[in-house]
Amino acid sequence: MKKKRVLITGGSGFLGSHLCERLLSMGREVICVDNFFTGSKRNILHLLDDPYFEVIRHDVTFPLYIEVDEIYNLACPASPIHYQHDPVQTTKTSVHGAINMLGLAKRVKAKIFQASTSEVYGDPEVHPQPESYWGNVNPNGLRACYDEGKRCAETLFFDYNRQHGLNIKVGRIFNTYGPRMAMDDGRVVSNFVVQALKGEDITIYGTGEQTRSFCYVDDLVDGIVRFMEDTPDDFIGPMNLGNPGEFTIRELAETVIEQVGSTSKIAYKPLPSDDPLQRKPDITLAKRTIGWEPQIDIVTGLASTIDFFKGYLKA
Repeated sequence: MKKKRVLITGGSGFLGSHLCERLLSMGREVICVDNFFTGSKRNILHLLDDPYFEVIRHDVTFPLYIEVDEIYNLACPASPIHYQHDPVQTTKTSVHGAINMLGLAKRVKAKIFQASTSEVYGDPEVHPQPESYWGNVNPNGLRACYDEGKRCAETLFFDYNRQHGLNIKVGRIFNTYGPRMAMDDGRVVSNFVVQALKGEDITIYGTGEQTRSFCYVDDLVDGIVRFMEDTPDDFIGPMNLGNPGEFTIRELAETVIEQVGSTSKIAYKPLPSDDPLQRKPDITLAKRTIGWEPQIDIVTGLASTIDFFKGYLKA
């Protein structure tokens, strides 16, 4: 039988590289597209010898002409340090990238998944956040290039579905962690683990009482693939994908210090502009629709993540 050809934009990134692995293991032919702004060839080196894996250096803000059966649109810097580095380009990646991938999907009649984000909820006034919540986003703030870019991308996806009958899936991804996170991405898990391994102070912004919910990457990829593979065409989302296990940033720091066996102390700095005070997904829809909920607890997930960064720092 002919293998299904799948295009993954942002395929050399943290999440994208794990998705490439998963789809190859399912017998797919995978085409990884990336401009390597935040992605890394190191993340996909172990896949290059697979005859069904292909890499194309390309920026999704420009059109791409290729024949595929499915598209996973993950391309966009996802950490504040990276997406605030060039905010105009971040917005263009979300918006122009969505337009170009939707245009490709329309031309070749491909099913397409949009990696949206919990950032569409902004600093939420509803907790936990269900898909029906419209969010509380500052359209002029430092995070708006990412938040509003992803919100606009969702609009484009739903309009392509309504106007052109395009087969879409929109998943709102909450905080995810695991091996292959970038060491310098400024995300809380990678920051804490690297600082603890180096014996440096653990930097907490604000009081540390703000809460987050962290999903291990294997669980998240499982949710994405199930959404694409196991739902009828008329179920398009949006659907939250994340771990509802909520804890404070201070609790996370203390857990990392304990697991690493580090002598690091906690240092507090001012909270960045528009940083949400709480974030927790309501995954009722995912449970009901695809029978999905995270299986890997934070202690188990952190152990794998710590091992990865130990190896990375020694290399």
